[in-house]
Amino acid sequence: MRKIAVLDCFMEPKHRRQVTETAEKLGFSVDYFTEDKVPADLAGDYEILYGMPEPKDLKELRNLKWFCTPAAGVDIYMGEDIFPSPQVLLSNSSGAYGITIAEHIIMVLLMLLRRMPEFQQIVRERRWVRSMPIRSICGSTITVVGTGDIGTTFARRAKAFGPAAIRGVRRSKKAADACFDSIHTTDELDALLPDTDILLLALPSTASTAGILSRQRIALLPPQALVVNVGRGTAVDQDALMEALNSGAIAGAALDVMVPEPLPPEHPLWETRNLLLTPHISGNMSLPITCDIDVDLFCRDLAHYAAGEPLEQLVNRNLGY
Repeated sequence: MRKIAVLDCFMEPKHRRQVTETAEKLGFSVDYFTEDKVPADLAGDYEILYGMPEPKDLKELRNLKWFCTPAAGVDIYMGEDIFPSPQVLLSNSSGAYGITIAEHIIMVLLMLLRRMPEFQQIVRERRWVRSMPIRSICGSTITVVGTGDIGTTFARRAKAFGPAAIRGVRRSKKAADACFDSIHTTDELDALLPDTDILLLALPSTASTAGILSRQRIALLPPQALVVNVGRGTAVDQDALMEALNSGAIAGAALDVMVPEPLPPEHPLWETRNLLLTPHISGNMSLPITCDIDVDLFCRDLAHYAAGEPLEQLVNRNLGY
């Protein structure tokens, strides 16, 4: 029988049942491993791997035909020589993380707009201050760079707060979700930044996205601008962002991703003014619905794979997502 290896880092019993039942109907058996790799003596047994192994361990699975990661980002798996064969299919779980990351974005935006970090410090100091001005998503102009699952799910939710406009920025002007008031190409980003109140970066790590928020573009943002990055840290010139925050050139930022990760204790980002830092947790598997969707996506593609059909979640290695 054809075999599937699952590196079981997040599944509940219901997820294992779903994968096992789906696999058996399609003529596969499943083995679950609680470590982050398949044991060396079994590495040649598996046609499919679902999990998050170290890239260096993939080469050992000499009969691997399809590798599905439960993550959305695949940058660590893009090396040309990490698979036992260039014919190995690579798929991701993009689409599983929109809900949890959109809620994270709403949370950090409201914290920044309503000056929650400052109020928390005031309370810690046992002072009673009520007079600081606050701002709202209502009436704000939002620019979303990256209109995939995460950017779109955030925009749908942000729409309910009554922003002045939500503008999407992507590689092309093909049709997008109706939650965006307008769609622009990356070439138009410079013209959008001067009146952007909230800038969201929700981008994968590719050659074209690295450094997209450059020093020059940060300088185009208005003083009231807030920057949120939930994609990859490589998208931002961190030194320029820190300078803009410390000098008050922009109002604030929230980073869930940065370079490097983990962030060293001595890194200046820790001490940067008006900055909310979270340790790459916005898209964790800690929300049950994320796990449910992730497993659904794998099972749906397993049916496609068994039927010889294209995978819905197949990664375009040329694009990097």
